[in-house]
Amino acid sequence: MAVIDYDKFPSPHVLSAVMRYIEEGIPPGDFLKAVICNKLKESFMWADETNIANMFGIVSWMYNHAPLQCWGSEEKMRAWLESGGLKGQEEAESRETEKRFA
Repeated sequence: MAVIDYDKFPSPHVLSAVMRYIEEGIPPGDFLKAVICNKLKESFMWADETNIANMFGIVSWMYNHAPLQCWGSEEKMRAWLESGGLKGQEEAESRETEKRFA
């Protein structure tokens, strides 16, 4: 599985939701959905004071550390959720490898 540096994520109170989304494809709340889908207005609308203060850092972290395929549009988020995140993708690759060598 890909190694992602979560230590630099700037908003600890949403970190677990970000990790669940990236690692397992578990849907996040409205604020993170807006960030993931690259919807600036909605991101601020759903953000609490802490996340408003950390918005630049959150988006910067996503840009620099999150898998490119998991964020940037609604379509990418939908596909990521359907894939089961990194864990689901790894399991699918493993099944595909088993089929090839069976």
